[in-house]
Amino acid sequence: MRKWIVGLIILLPIIEIWGILQVGDWIGGWNTFVLLLCMSLFGAVATLLEGKKVWLEAQRQMSTGQIPGRSFINGVCILAGGILLLIPGFLSDIVGLILLLPFTRPILEGYILKWIEKNMRNGKFTINRF
Repeated sequence: MRKWIVGLIILLPIIEIWGILQVGDWIGGWNTFVLLLCMSLFGAVATLLEGKKVWLEAQRQMSTGQIPGRSFINGVCILAGGILLLIPGFLSDIVGLILLLPFTRPILEGYILKWIEKNMRNGKFTINRF
């Protein structure tokens, strides 16, 4: 697993820089800069708006005695999407948008829930009480 992480840490910035250079050649340097800046601003605003919705939903669920499981996963997706949109680069922006937009998030939510369930069944993922 560590090899994958090291590979991603090396490979992803190279891909991001290559993408920025390609888009810069295509639409110009200043236009690329403005596009990246707009994506970061959009990410910040969308993260605040979507995060507020999820926070209110989690509070509503807890007030009725429910465990906010899906709201927690939504919150993690929104946080990760917002962080990825703040990172300069187009690949991270695409993944960040997929995580942030309310109509694409449920698709990933299903995969995340299946992954958690599989790892809990295999004993790789446990939840301890304090």
